[in-house]
Amino acid sequence: MRFVVDGDGSPVKKEVIALAKKYRREALIVTSVDHYTTETYPDFVHFIYVDKGADSADYRIVKEIQAGDWVITQDYGLASLVLPKGARVFHHSGKEYLPETIDQLLEQRYLGAKLRKAGQRTKGPKAFTSEDRQRFVAKLEKLLKEVK
Repeated sequence: MRFVVDGDGSPVKKEVIALAKKYRREALIVTSVDHYTTETYPDFVHFIYVDKGADSADYRIVKEIQAGDWVITQDYGLASLVLPKGARVFHHSGKEYLPETIDQLLEQRYLGAKLRKAGQRTKGPKAFTSEDRQRFVAKLEKLLKEVK
C-alpha cells in the first residue's frame, strides 16, 4: 500500500508525507510541471511530473495505480476511475469515496456543470480549514492503525 496524491492543488501533501514516514509507506505525488520543486524530500517520497493540462495528472495516476493504493484527490472523476482498480480513495477533508456513492457524486457534478453552462451560478467548494486538515489526518491515522 502506498499513498498516491493528486498533487495539483492538494492542501494535504505535507500531512500525507508525515503519515507515510510514520507508517513506513511510499508516497507518490503526481503533479504538473507548473508545480515543479527543487525541495529535497526523503527517499520514500517520489514525484511524477506531467505536462500542463486539465486531466494530465489524473491520467497518469490511473496508469500508475495499483490495487491497495490509497489515493488522495478531490476529483470525483479520478476517484471513479481508480476505485475499480482496487484503490481506496480519500478527499482531503477525510471523506472516503466509495463505489456505492461515486455515481451520485458524478451525477451531482454533471448537473452543476449543466447549470453553469446555462448561465446559472453554483456554489463552489467550501474553504479548506484547519479542522478539515485535522479530520483528514485523524481519519487516515485510524485506518492505518487498522491495516497494520
